[in-house]
Amino acid sequence: MIKVGLVSLGCAKNLIDSEIMIGHLREAGMEMTPNEREADVLIVNTCSFIDMAKRESIGTVEDAIDGRATDKKRQRQKIIVAGCLSQRFSKELPGLMPEVDAFIGLDQITQVAPIIEGLLGKKKTADQPDNLVTKQPRYIPDYDTPRFRLTPKHMAYVKVAEGCNHTCSFCIIPKIRGRHRSRTQESIVKEVEQLVKSGVKEINLISQDLTYFGMDKWTEARPNPRSPVDSSRGESLATLLRAINAIPGDFWIRLLYTHPAHWSDELIQTIAECPKVARYVDMPLQHISDRMLKIMQRETGGDYIRDLIRRIRAGIPGIAVRTTFIVGFPGETKEDFEELIEFIRETRFERAGVFRYSREEGTKAYKFDGKVHHKTIESRWNRAMVELQVVAEELNATQVGKKHRVLVEKPGLARTEWDAPEIDATVMVDKKIPVGTFADVAIKDWRGYDLVAAR
Repeated sequence: MIKVGLVSLGCAKNLIDSEIMIGHLREAGMEMTPNEREADVLIVNTCSFIDMAKRESIGTVEDAIDGRATDKKRQRQKIIVAGCLSQRFSKELPGLMPEVDAFIGLDQITQVAPIIEGLLGKKKTADQPDNLVTKQPRYIPDYDTPRFRLTPKHMAYVKVAEGCNHTCSFCIIPKIRGRHRSRTQESIVKEVEQLVKSGVKEINLISQDLTYFGMDKWTEARPNPRSPVDSSRGESLATLLRAINAIPGDFWIRLLYTHPAHWSDELIQTIAECPKVARYVDMPLQHISDRMLKIMQRETGGDYIRDLIRRIRAGIPGIAVRTTFIVGFPGETKEDFEELIEFIRETRFERAGVFRYSREEGTKAYKFDGKVHHKTIESRWNRAMVELQVVAEELNATQVGKKHRVLVEKPGLARTEWDAPEIDATVMVDKKIPVGTFADVAIKDWRGYDLVAAR
């Protein structure tokens, strides 16, 4: 039996790709092993979103190559590099890493089993090239796609679409993952039904832009964001949420990554009327300065963002807005940054983070003038993080004495509906509460970003 090891790096979207590869490998009769020394084939599913992720991916591949070279037991092992690094640098990598036996892209994740059989000589095929990456990926999963979940039993990620149509000047994702392509609503609902029946308590909907779901199939032009009814043109995030909310069972639906440009009053009303949708919105804003938003090509302005947040909070009582910002983008002035700081103070986001600008080859911003000095970037990042921490601690202090429904993640640790897995804060709870269950707890204290509860 062929034994396969897999190292999965990067975001939840990449994790689903790893789960799909494992599903196909198991279906082909191959055995997964956590021990790299035992693996006949080692797959490294890479990330390449920003420079830090790229370095981690390259380092992991180099460790695999070195491990094979120095361990006699691994000398026959084949190494496959999959994912975003392969997709982004498909032309360069075979020359830079000749020791790698195959590079596969996003379109090849369902073909991983025959690729392995070819590498090991187990299947009579024509000679395979060491680079199997297609230029423009088009694959999207379906509800019946073989998949082996790597998340805890009580939560799962569901990819509703792949790719992105936005042209943000700092982002490489559209060039890596291709144009936006939505799954059908029927396919997603069937997948969620299966997950809920298996005991999943939290459905995390993910894509590069959830709010664009279905819109790539509309025949008419994109509607005005303030339009009261968007779904008349076809499937949308609003129609999808209502369909999932109607599935029997006790579970949360969480929205991970929405673009501010595609919110509508209908979507706000839908979330408010669907009790299973967690009162949590992940909406990276990146900046608030009109000048910076224009340079970043974010399709929104400062006044639009401020008004949108007011409408979301007014329309969905108890909502937590999570966002991220970029500091040190080329051309960012002291005035732009001060406007951002004031916006953070005024808006008081329930959950937020800050990224230092990462200059990525292949993006429009890579060639921009006005580079900000690295010490200035660090100073701005530190100051913004301090402001966010102050807001977080003040908000936590207001939670003392309140009751929250939490989902127990690990013995003694839980999350509120304001907290996404592996991203946000936790609640310390009684260790006797079973993992993977909901519990109603009272908050008695807080520590930094986390809360302390007593049942």
